[in-house]
Amino acid sequence: MLLPTYAGTLEPYSLTGDPLVPRAPKVALTRTAFAAAHVISDPVAERDPWQGRPAVDWEATLAFRVGLWDQGLGLAEAMDTSQRGMGVDWPTARELIDRTMAAAKAHPARPRVACGAGTDHVAPEALTTIDAIREAYFHQMEAVEAAGGQVILMATRALPAIGAGPQEYARLYDDLITQAQAPVILHWLGDMFDPALKGYWGSADVAQADEVVHDLIARNATKVDGLKISLLNQSHEEAFRARLPDGVRLYTGDDFNYAALIEGDGTHHSHALLGIFAAIAPAASQALEALTMGDGETYHALLAPTVPLSREIFKAPTQFYKAGIAFLAWLNGQQSHFIMPGGFQSSREISHFAEVFRLADKARLLSNPDRAQAKMANLLALHGIGG
Repeated sequence: MLLPTYAGTLEPYSLTGDPLVPRAPKVALTRTAFAAAHVISDPVAERDPWQGRPAVDWEATLAFRVGLWDQGLGLAEAMDTSQRGMGVDWPTARELIDRTMAAAKAHPARPRVACGAGTDHVAPEALTTIDAIREAYFHQMEAVEAAGGQVILMATRALPAIGAGPQEYARLYDDLITQAQAPVILHWLGDMFDPALKGYWGSADVAQADEVVHDLIARNATKVDGLKISLLNQSHEEAFRARLPDGVRLYTGDDFNYAALIEGDGTHHSHALLGIFAAIAPAASQALEALTMGDGETYHALLAPTVPLSREIFKAPTQFYKAGIAFLAWLNGQQSHFIMPGGFQSSREISHFAEVFRLADKARLLSNPDRAQAKMANLLALHGIGG
């Protein structure tokens, strides 16, 4: 088939036709791996796609999560990948958490599920004090814990918006960690994922922000499961994790360098909390199995082709990566359409989707190549290409 390129040309592409077959790992994995999953829309039920609550296809959304659990992966629920604050509001996120936790409790693997708690149910103009931000977090933390989920303290846009300084971050997060019933996962999302988070932890200087977070973890080590870092900076993550107290995990959110970070340097390694893992689940699961079994060659053979795919999906502007995740789910029959909450599928161009198609095929991640090619042809035709 003819696919568009970034050069503005059409070039022929032939599928390799060698997909990985999803399966459960044969051994218990030595890396904790949370896949951050997206929400599948119900376009027939949708009435006002650009505002208000999105219509969700709950059956397909939960089936997608069961597919991840069947492959031995944990789940990071109601996070950035599910379009929190970018098409999915808190009432929808809360229903998603409740439904997911019920499904997880019924799943034979009893999978780990961690859920995002933030402040997005309160209007930004009402979040002008630390007290208001604290109460907003408490509200969502209570909902997550009531459902049986582990709390991820999502980064909130409210703190940079009020110009909070390091001491205010420290005081607030001490209170949040103390309030939690069980150890929490902290969340450092860089401004490449959300420009409104620039200067998080009270400083635009990453080295200064590092000290705020290290001090916070040191004070609360028994109540911090780990920290997710999504700064797309491998050397920073390696240096940061080397300073963590024993028992506190570094969960990589680096969708560019995850293969090396998860493998580690022989002394330290990262665990995973990644949006890309939802899109590359068969490769991720089977690579982690190989790593557990000491088979580094197979680990790299499976993950190496996924890295160019992930870099394409998470290219700048990075916050639009969700479109590539949903696109692959559509190609692979995990949703019947390519529609997203808020019309987010329009956030990327056709040449991007063509490149994702090529790279997914090369990474053996098109589960049914003929079906994927037919769907790609339909999308091309909608863009006036080959139809």
